Amino acid sequence: MRISKGALLVVIAVLIPFVVEFRTALSWFGITLSALETAVLGIAVVLAVLLWAVWPPSETTESESVRSG
Repeated sequence: MRISKGALLVVIAVLIPFVVEFRTALSWFGITLSALETAVLGIAVVLAVLLWAVWPPSETTESESVRSG
């Protein structure tokens, strides 16, 4: 994993209020999201973070950092 399980839990916990406040900020510009659309957006963001967290880092990134150091 790219991030510890505890840090991943914190990131997901912070994302939830961020998505809700993003809905409020969009309403200032006349864009309204229903509760269902907000939930789908939140789930999509959480899934994207989870996929990033469990995706193994590429070998080129690791080998480049070893060569430069």
